[in-house]
Amino acid sequence: MQQDVIRVQSADFDVAHEYQRLAGQPQIGAVVMFVGRVRDLSANADLLALHLEHYPAMTERALQQLVQAARARWQLDAVTIIHRVGRLAPTEQIVLVLTASPHRDAAYEANRYLMDYLKTAAPFWKKEITRHGEAWVEARASDEQARARWET
Repeated sequence: MQQDVIRVQSADFDVAHEYQRLAGQPQIGAVVMFVGRVRDLSANADLLALHLEHYPAMTERALQQLVQAARARWQLDAVTIIHRVGRLAPTEQIVLVLTASPHRDAAYEANRYLMDYLKTAAPFWKKEITRHGEAWVEARASDEQARARWET
């Protein structure tokens, strides 16, 4: 039974609610959860906010294709991706990825795969707002290297 949830929204999400949706299904043996939060990576700890933009139809379509690619690689019962957009302050939740499978290995691997692609290939644009101004966030080499492991 495929129960994928893909949402892009400005509102916060309830991790417990999203987990509970999957918890009572007897075929699911593992649920792996990743919650990403806005953090300040600057040396001066001066991040005021992170602003995320997207193109609605394009973004949801890209996320659906990403879930389909994960499903082609692993046996998954359900996938949840909730990604926030708009202005987010440090410590706020930004992304939730839940992967549910009969077995833990598939749930772990699929979750990592989805996050690696969300960080590098999903059509979101991030701008850091600091005390010193605003700047678009460039992709990090470490994120690109993490994604590259899946392309072999």
